[in-house]
Amino acid sequence: MNVIEVKNLTKTYGKARGISDVSFNVEQGEVFGFIGPNGAGKSTTIRTLLSLIHPTSGSATIFGKDIIKDSPAIKKDIGYLPSEVFYYENMRVKDLLKYSASFYKKDCGKRMKELAKIMELDLNRKIDDLSLGNKKKVGIVQGLLHEPKLIILDEPTSGLDPLMQHKFFELLEEENKKGATILFSSHILSEVQRLCDRVAIIKEGKIIKLEKISTLKENNYKKIHIETTTEIGKDYFAIEGVTDLVVDRHKVDFLFKGDINTVMKKIATTPIVNIGVEEPDLEEIFMHFYEKEEAYEQ
Repeated sequence: MNVIEVKNLTKTYGKARGISDVSFNVEQGEVFGFIGPNGAGKSTTIRTLLSLIHPTSGSATIFGKDIIKDSPAIKKDIGYLPSEVFYYENMRVKDLLKYSASFYKKDCGKRMKELAKIMELDLNRKIDDLSLGNKKKVGIVQGLLHEPKLIILDEPTSGLDPLMQHKFFELLEEENKKGATILFSSHILSEVQRLCDRVAIIKEGKIIKLEKISTLKENNYKKIHIETTTEIGKDYFAIEGVTDLVVDRHKVDFLFKGDINTVMKKIATTPIVNIGVEEPDLEEIFMHFYEKEEAYEQ
C-alpha cells in the first residue's frame, strides 16, 4: 500500500519556477529520501502535499485521500517538521506543546515528556530564550508527540549538533520500527544513506532519478586525491571510470566510478607522497546526474 502517491504535481509562481510534473510514491512503512540542492523544489513539493499551497496541476493522495479535499482529515495523522521553525516567543516550551497537542484530541502529556527527555529539551524554558538548535528540538517534539502514521521532515537536522543528530536518527528509526512511514527531505547525502530505503533526486523542480539507496551506494563515486613525488602527465590516469581529472604538477584529483581495484593498481605504480579517498559530496554526485540529464535532453 502506498501512503503517498504523487502524479504529475506542478506548482508555478507566474514566470518563476516551482515544481513540474513531479511523480513518486512512498510505500507504507518506508523511509523515503527526497534529496536535492537548496532551491531544487523539495520544500515546494512538501508544502503542496500538506495543502499549505495548492498545486497548479497534477494530483496527490495521502492515505488514499485527496490532499486538497481531505486535507483536515489527513493532517491528523501527519507529523511535520519544516526546514525553519517559528513560534510565539513569549510562551514556554511546554505551553506551546500542550497547545499543539490540543488539536489532536488525545492525551500527549506522557509522550511529550518522553520525547523531551530523549532530545534533552527543557520544557520550562521560554521560546525566545532558546538557541536555533533547541528551537529545532521543539519542532521535533511537536511533530512526533501525537505518534503520527506519517512523518514528513524538511531539512530536519539544521541547527542540531552531531550528538543530537545521532539521537534524532535513533528516534526516527524507532518510530519507523513501530510502523511510521517517513518522508525525509535533505541535501545531505550521508543522512539519506543512513536512514532511507529509496530516494528521489530533484533538480530544478523535476524528478530526475528514483532509486533504491542500496543501488545509489553501489554506483557511487569515489573522490581521490594524490600527491606524487614527480610530475605526471594528464594522460597517466586516462582510464575507464575516471572523470573530472585535474592534474597540477604533483597533485592529482579525480572522481572514480567502477571497480576500485582497477584504479588502485594504477596508483600502485605511481610514486606517491600522500593519498586520500573519500565520498564525494551530494553536489558532485548531482552534477553527474545533471550532466547525463542535460546530454539526454540535447
